[in-house]
Amino acid sequence: MKKGILSFLLLIGIMLHAQDKSVYQLFDKNGKKVAYKKLLKAALETEVVLFGEYHNNPICHWLELELAKGVAADKAIVMGAEMFEADNQKAVNQYLAGSIDQKKLDSTARLWPNYTTDYKPLLDFAKDNAIKFVATNIPRRYASQVAKKGFEALELLSPEEKSWMAPLPMPYDASLSGYVNMMKMMGEHTSPNMPKAQASKDATMGYFIVQNLQPNTVFLHYNGTYHSDYFEGISWYLQSYKPGTKIITIATVEQKDIDKLDSEHYNKADFILVIDEDVTKSY
Repeated sequence: MKKGILSFLLLIGIMLHAQDKSVYQLFDKNGKKVAYKKLLKAALETEVVLFGEYHNNPICHWLELELAKGVAADKAIVMGAEMFEADNQKAVNQYLAGSIDQKKLDSTARLWPNYTTDYKPLLDFAKDNAIKFVATNIPRRYASQVAKKGFEALELLSPEEKSWMAPLPMPYDASLSGYVNMMKMMGEHTSPNMPKAQASKDATMGYFIVQNLQPNTVFLHYNGTYHSDYFEGISWYLQSYKPGTKIITIATVEQKDIDKLDSEHYNKADFILVIDEDVTKSY
């Protein structure tokens, strides 16, 4: 009998220990642990949330949806994402309105390979709740042209094509640390047009966010973390197009130990989402 009781208590202990296991932790920019409710409160009090994600990390995608649900419960929201290009806005709108189904969306929009697992839940949340969802990114083919020939390549486009990006000429500051570090990471033979291609994405996302800001509404935007780390990238363009815009940023990092933020990540964003590096990736 005693042996049975001890075995039962041991099992309960193991279960409680397993329940304490966490795969993520939030920190503020100074490396202090913060609770999710603080992030939610900050999101409710701002105009724009830039959620910087790792595209293949399921914890990012789960928390993106949870934050959307949390903010939408108390305030009107608009959603938007890097993963949808501006020339696909019509197809996105048709899907949200129910005039086309998922199969038709697949054939008319350029969806990312991990769309079904990682971004469809966001789009479906918008659809189910009549929330506007903005395709904010410049079409990839035009960013590729910038990478090869610079911003000048965009001047040759038609008026319709130019409507799918930030107005020309796009502002650009090559001294921003994100663009400088990109050049360093890619080696000395990298063309100076490479960070310009990144900037064409940042500028377009920033521009379309500003164009869709609404009073007493939070714009929740999902993008690769590099596009908004260190309050640059999209943030810089948001302030260029609409100075004084209230923004909070979320950066994602992966660490072996999630209980303490590595010092290299301090000041990367208003909130830093630290995820256990052993979390299984979606691709």
